[in-house]
Amino acid sequence: MTLMAPTGTLIPADAPFSAAQESWLAGFLAGIATAGRREARAVDAPTTTVDVLFGTQTGTAEFLADELVSGARARGLGAAPAALDAVTPERLAAMSHLLIVTSTYGEGEMPDNAGLFWEALSADAAPRLEGLRYAVLGLGDRGYDDFCQAAKLIDTRLEQLGATRVHDRVDCDVDFEEPAAAWTTAVLDRLAAETGAPAPPAPAAPSSAAPGPTPRTRSPWNKRTPYRSRLAVNRLLSSPDSAKEIRHYEFELGDSGITYTAGDALAVLPVNDDALVGALLEHLGAHGDEDVDGQPLVEVLRTGREVRTPSKELVAELVERAPSSDLAAVVGHGDRAALDSWLWGRDVLDLLRDAGPAAPELPELLPLLRPLQARQYSISSSPLAHPDRIHLTVASVRYTTGHRRYEGVASTYLADRAGGGTDEPSAGVYLQPNTSFGVPADDDAPMVMIGPGTGIAPFRGFLHERAARGAAGRNWLFFGDQHRRTDFVYEDELARLRESGVLTRLDLAFSRDQAEKVYVQSRMREQSRELYGWLEEGAHVYVCGDASRMAKDVEAELLGVIARERGRGEEDAAQYLADLRRAKRYVRDVY
Repeated sequence: MTLMAPTGTLIPADAPFSAAQESWLAGFLAGIATAGRREARAVDAPTTTVDVLFGTQTGTAEFLADELVSGARARGLGAAPAALDAVTPERLAAMSHLLIVTSTYGEGEMPDNAGLFWEALSADAAPRLEGLRYAVLGLGDRGYDDFCQAAKLIDTRLEQLGATRVHDRVDCDVDFEEPAAAWTTAVLDRLAAETGAPAPPAPAAPSSAAPGPTPRTRSPWNKRTPYRSRLAVNRLLSSPDSAKEIRHYEFELGDSGITYTAGDALAVLPVNDDALVGALLEHLGAHGDEDVDGQPLVEVLRTGREVRTPSKELVAELVERAPSSDLAAVVGHGDRAALDSWLWGRDVLDLLRDAGPAAPELPELLPLLRPLQARQYSISSSPLAHPDRIHLTVASVRYTTGHRRYEGVASTYLADRAGGGTDEPSAGVYLQPNTSFGVPADDDAPMVMIGPGTGIAPFRGFLHERAARGAAGRNWLFFGDQHRRTDFVYEDELARLRESGVLTRLDLAFSRDQAEKVYVQSRMREQSRELYGWLEEGAHVYVCGDASRMAKDVEAELLGVIARERGRGEEDAAQYLADLRRAKRYVRDVY
């Protein structure tokens, strides 16, 4: 066998070496060259790391954090995303450049994966951060008094601890895309200029190596360009005798290219009720064909403005115009709970009628009406079982108070008008991914699901997902409502899942079927020992449903279960639950 020196070496052809020696020497020189290339690459590697943290309830902030990371890397900066709760005070103190994107949940509260971070940041023992440069992006809804409160609190606290802003905070309303993109570009450009980040390398040649995870990309379907989907199924789930009207819907995905995951949400663009729009036009003395920026007024009120829920701007305007009105008296007390109670059930038409001659005329009124927003619903199906459709489980809102009947904007749109009685596409929809709320990646992990009422929606999808995957992990569902006879939705389906072994345990709580009201947290208390046993065996705990009462009561009971069974006090129980939250084994989808 003849040994040949590799081509392209610097060994002269007449060098006094044998073939074997030339081969060895060529390999030695190649090793030096490779080391040199590695050293050159190390010099060109990012020298500044930007920590990108997110606080999210529905996944939007996490998606924007991913875009920040991509933008930072494109500018030659090192970057990686993480949830706020994953960061300890010690790690925070070691950071040099920090970008935070956070939403606000509930009444000005931190989102679920940011509470622990805020608790540590706001503590007296929080570290000084003079060496940190940072910027904060807030996501919120101006319709709430505590608009972007989480972002405001974090931004202020970082400044108090000595950190320096790279860029002023931007607080985004529900139409966040443009201001968020402008903030992202400005912040990253400034960081790249300040740090002298190297120019990004040229794209590498295609490799035959196995590809890594495909990064998420923004869907072409959104609130501005929704996918027109056919509502294929609209079925009443609750009994006609029930005090509630809960319906099952199925939207066809057709050629949309939409791919979803169990735990995601579907956003629906509703259309206001024609009867309410007609009554509003009559009160305003309008015909509906008046031109508003190239559209008939009736269409603007049907599809472009919130006419069911009065805006803060409208309330403020009416108070200024009629300072002696009942509304002004309530606002004057400065009691937000009292104002919320007074406004409950009232719509724009009610407030205009109450204001009488002081009410604004049409040209002044339209700017005071907020844009009509999409409504998001937890998906109640799994793509493994239903790849071509998305299922929803929705309670229709209908009630009568005083002399009028009121209806929810989106829930009755779905129930009464979205199908249109035709096979043509009707409803505008788009996907709202939620990477924080999904079935455990480990098919052997136990799963505890707590979802009364329509809170069962994602857990129906979770169970279908585990059935399709053949997952061996045990599954325990806590479900309840008012009456078993009229409100036990998906009863037959849950029975089949139990018979097949997919649903290991089903604990029910129908509050009005006995003298003493029984709720899902009551069942948790009764099964305290076994529930804690599941936690110790690695169970993931999920909660879905009403945020104002149910979710808080369930968390309080979960803390009680942990405290009782561990016997180490409330502080230990709180730390145990915090550890579950950090490990993403306690997550909530609440509204």
